[in-house]
Amino acid sequence: MNLKKLIILIFSLLFIIGGILAYNYYSKIYKPNTVKSGFVYIPSNSNYKEVENLIRPFLKKVKSFNWVANKKNYPNTIKAGKYKITEGLNNNELVNLLRSGKQTPIKLSFNNQDTLEKLAGRIADQIEADSITLLNAFNEVSFLNKNKFSSKTALGMYIPNTYEFYWNTSATTFRNRMLKEYNRFWSNSRLEKAKKLNLSENQVITLASIVQKETASVNERPMVAKLYLNRLKDKWPLQADPTIIFALKQKYGQDYVVKRVLYKDLKINSKYNTYLNSGLPPGPIAMPDVSSIDAVLNPANHNYFYMCASVTDIGKHVFAKTLSQHNRNAFKYQNWLNKQSVNR
Repeated sequence: MNLKKLIILIFSLLFIIGGILAYNYYSKIYKPNTVKSGFVYIPSNSNYKEVENLIRPFLKKVKSFNWVANKKNYPNTIKAGKYKITEGLNNNELVNLLRSGKQTPIKLSFNNQDTLEKLAGRIADQIEADSITLLNAFNEVSFLNKNKFSSKTALGMYIPNTYEFYWNTSATTFRNRMLKEYNRFWSNSRLEKAKKLNLSENQVITLASIVQKETASVNERPMVAKLYLNRLKDKWPLQADPTIIFALKQKYGQDYVVKRVLYKDLKINSKYNTYLNSGLPPGPIAMPDVSSIDAVLNPANHNYFYMCASVTDIGKHVFAKTLSQHNRNAFKYQNWLNKQSVNR
């Protein structure tokens, strides 16, 4: 073989080898490597090995992903969050997504959480922060004092709704966002209506919580709200059974079941006992939803002072203007309870 042919052969081999290497590099970077779609949740302070284990189920070739990730310095730029991975992404696209921090928001929702503990548990199911950290943030004394809340009124700051958050939202960030939402909720229109009722925001929410527990019927809530407003205006005790149930649960625990309020229960020593104490209790007895709050701010127009659970339209109430009318309604209801063997 002459020198010319040898040179041609060497260059040919180098060209082929170079082509193979180039193809391998290209494949590692640009060839599709994700085999399914889904979400990956990367916790705060994760190291690269932990991220690799989370990503692994989505990958066809883990080694090529690691190679690209290291070339792009991803192990030193890990960002926590919820990321949407789609089938057919190449390693370059996947690493760029994870490095960017462009995570997919979540739709966080809550309602009917009657205690801060239950609220913390509900939120912890939806974001990274755990329930204990959330509860500590909810109860932070300096935060409550600064924003004119107390341990008794703090639950009223959380307006039930669906909100957009990032999964790795911290407990304090969530709490602070809820304060902004609370202030946004109390628009000038709602504040003006509360002022006309001679009630503060907390008092509106406290009364709304009683309305919420009194009736599950959204349509009936303005009627119930007006009845309690009539009693407040004439300085009657509210005599709301839901406040007695709340007081009993405070005393005996949240799992204490009360199917029927007994006469002896009305004597329980509690500031939430609206049979013994006039006016509103110290704070909400539950988390009212927007329909209950707006029912207080937009009550029905009537002169009823009494109500009793209906025995013909279960879940609703019959209303009365006089005690004699109410006693007849109550007698029917007590007989119905007895026939149903509802004792406690």
